[in-house]
Amino acid sequence: MDKPVIGIVMGSQSDWSTMKHAAETLKSFGIGSEAKVLSAHRQSDRLHAWIAELEGRGFKAVIAGAGMAAALPGVVAAQTRLPVMGVPMESKLDGLDSLLSIAQMPAGIPVGAFAIGRAGAINAALMTVAILALSDPAIAAKLVDYRANQANGSETPRDE
Repeated sequence: MDKPVIGIVMGSQSDWSTMKHAAETLKSFGIGSEAKVLSAHRQSDRLHAWIAELEGRGFKAVIAGAGMAAALPGVVAAQTRLPVMGVPMESKLDGLDSLLSIAQMPAGIPVGAFAIGRAGAINAALMTVAILALSDPAIAAKLVDYRANQANGSETPRDE
């Protein structure tokens, strides 16, 4: 697998049970990712330092998962020009609180908001794949295969 080009960040270790689906989806396309647990509230200095180095390290996008106040995706988006995909975690109000926090960003700080939980993590990864496919024919071919295979009940891209 190539060096990581997608950052996966979550506010708590317990979020990994959901966010691992994003990492697995990216891996199935041969896309490297780096996963970090960095709380927007408890580790803001470490989070800021990580975000500040992403572009210089060649990262292309960030998938950020958060629950409850779900500030993490917005904080990341406010500090980088990379696309940020927000994955709401199941939380106090079945994740609705997280979804609304991610979706209700102020103008100028865009965050792509996805479904709550596992489906959101997978779709955030697939959106990231689609963005990368715009400039990478190999990834584009794998994405075409993935979508064709969905009709056959198989969602794993073929290795080339």
